Amino acid sequence: MGRENMKGLKPLVLCLLAIVFVTGCSDKQIDKTDENKIDIVATFYPMYDFTKNIAGDKANITLLIPSTIEPHDWEPTPKNVGDIQKADLFVYNSTDMETWVPTIKESASGSNVEFIEASKGITLLENHEEEEGHEDEEHDHSHEVDPHVWLSPVLAIKEVENITDALVKVDPENKAYYQKNSEAYIEKLKNLDQKFKTELKNRDSSQFITQHTAFSYLANEYDLVQVPIAGLSPDQEPSAAKLAELKDFAKEHAINVIYFEELASTKVANTLAEELGAKTEVLNTLEGLSEKEQEAGKDYISIMEENLNQLKKTLFK
Repeated sequence: MGRENMKGLKPLVLCLLAIVFVTGCSDKQIDKTDENKIDIVATFYPMYDFTKNIAGDKANITLLIPSTIEPHDWEPTPKNVGDIQKADLFVYNSTDMETWVPTIKESASGSNVEFIEASKGITLLENHEEEEGHEDEEHDHSHEVDPHVWLSPVLAIKEVENITDALVKVDPENKAYYQKNSEAYIEKLKNLDQKFKTELKNRDSSQFITQHTAFSYLANEYDLVQVPIAGLSPDQEPSAAKLAELKDFAKEHAINVIYFEELASTKVANTLAEELGAKTEVLNTLEGLSEKEQEAGKDYISIMEENLNQLKKTLFK
């Protein structure tokens, strides 16, 4: 079945899911792993990690989107919808990232789950994505605005504050506990922000080339210039003319590293790198962190520190 037909079916499927679960879950009993803890569902890794650092041992937290799947491409199953409706709190980044949330939220009107949009109050950047051989409306997950706010440590603080407020609303008895954890974690994020400022202060260059437009907020925060191969959609492929333009840009600015992300195809990054004789390196969007990486102690802050070290390979000659 073609992408256009699939696009037309997805809203219908979500609506059917909504009907099934609003009738089946309105009088639900929440099956808690631990009756003394609240149940939270978080969409993808940064939302999960932020929430975990605030909620501590007072909540059972479920990561909704598997770490091996690009969140832009993911759609909820009936079981996912049921899990959301059984939770006390559902944490998501934005309806511009998790585009299916409004339908699920409507279906949950008969349940007690609290929805929190972590990016609430953040001014999102408009999408100036160029049309590279397709119209935006042909993309299943086109974006009018850029949803990748978590990649700025400063904006991550705002998301943590929003999640904290939601936790306190859902579980006011543990308000002091959540606020203490939140303040401690925000202090770590402030230190991360300062680390970026300090270590990028005397850079030789400000330009870096990425596979797609995911790092605009980070670039804006530290006066950098992100030059994307493609737009906000990871699977978008640039035209030959665009690649030629990027090749000239890279040569002009002596850029010898092309950044890609682990969950998307590396085809376009590799193509440009091969033509330039450049290296490819990972610049992690944190949209998925494997269980193995988490077991090894990696988290939002450590991955962002790795991103900083990766950027230094381009910004310092």
